Amino acid sequence: MGRSQQSYSKREKEKKRLKKREEKQKKKEARRAESKEKDEGIPFAYVDKYGKLSDVPLEATDKEDIAASEIVLGVPKKEKYDDDDFINNGTVAFFDHKKGFGFITDTKTQEKYFCHISSCIDEISEGDTVTFDLEKGQRGLNAINIKLFTLS
Repeated sequence: MGRSQQSYSKREKEKKRLKKREEKQKKKEARRAESKEKDEGIPFAYVDKYGKLSDVPLEATDKEDIAASEIVLGVPKKEKYDDDDFINNGTVAFFDHKKGFGFITDTKTQEKYFCHISSCIDEISEGDTVTFDLEKGQRGLNAINIKLFTLS
């Protein structure tokens, strides 16, 4: 008869491995049992007419009937504005004809806006009163569609 292939150390390692597996299985079952005790399902949330959440149901007196046709989906339509609201008036604070740029000071806000010669409709110079539109540029707002201001 041959001698057994398993040595003492192999048997001990196998026992430790089985023991770890059993402990792991017990921990897994304990976690499952614990989670079942805690898990009561998805909690309900009620929303009142002001958008506040609560876990208490609303009373029937607080409910409001809303017709589905009254609900507007999407972006609201723009209101029509007069063109005068968007036209800015200002004075040319600085303008260099050689370099082709300058700055316009708004008469209402006293802010300075960059202007380029390519966005000028009329020829302008320092001290002229002008009307202009604003456009977002790389470094802030720029004046475009610059015209000399004339009283009509």
